[in-house]
Amino acid sequence: MAAHSYGNIMHVDTTGASAETGKQEGLSYGGVPASEKIAERDLKNLEKYKTKIMNVSRKTGIDAAIIAAIISRESHAGTLLKNGWGDHGNGFGLMQVDKQFHKPTGTWDSEEHMTQATSILRSLIKEIEKKFPQWTKEQQLKGGISAYNAGVKNVRSYDRMDIGTTKNDYANDVVARAKFYKRNGY
Repeated sequence: MAAHSYGNIMHVDTTGASAETGKQEGLSYGGVPASEKIAERDLKNLEKYKTKIMNVSRKTGIDAAIIAAIISRESHAGTLLKNGWGDHGNGFGLMQVDKQFHKPTGTWDSEEHMTQATSILRSLIKEIEKKFPQWTKEQQLKGGISAYNAGVKNVRSYDRMDIGTTKNDYANDVVARAKFYKRNGY
């Protein structure tokens, strides 16, 4: 399956991180520059997972840069986790699979975990495609990324899809980080 069948991440519009996300990361600004700065900080830690990320991308058809960006947003490439868990013990692994909705598989940093999480993302993109068939592939891809954080029900319109996600910027931040990773070998 070709990675572009879910849209081209480089063609997805984004406003980047909110000022609130920037502040949480010790930055005095938000936007695409904040997302890129945060992504850059995680780049070195991500390297140890790169082979697994590339394998999962090939298996699922989801762009490796998007997987890397979700790993950056969800766990700062694992640095935020305690024994593989985050989100007060509800989120598991690099991509934070929620144990309340899914039975986590594999170890927290395994290819098995990444495959499960990326398959969840892929199924959410497909649900968004059904819910908004008039959207472009790129819009559906962004909607699926938003749904990965807050669920398909939370995505009601294109312009406001991030309202209700963590810091109200999840898809925009992930897209901006993904573009950075795409330019940096993912």
